[in-house]
Amino acid sequence: MTVEPGIYISPTNDKVDKKWRGIGVRIEDDVVVTRKGNEVLTSGLAKTVDEIESFMAA
Repeated sequence: MTVEPGIYISPTNDKVDKKWRGIGVRIEDDVVVTRKGNEVLTSGLAKTVDEIESFMAA
């Protein structure tokens, strides 16, 4: 299953700067669930701002 917390900013939301309007940001995890428990398949991926910026700079 996929766990998808996210934020979506309406293109008509005038409470945020224009550059952020109409975007969506999700940080997903894929999880396998069995009778013996669960495992987060995406646990090794970058998720923090610093991790993502480092990854993008590489």
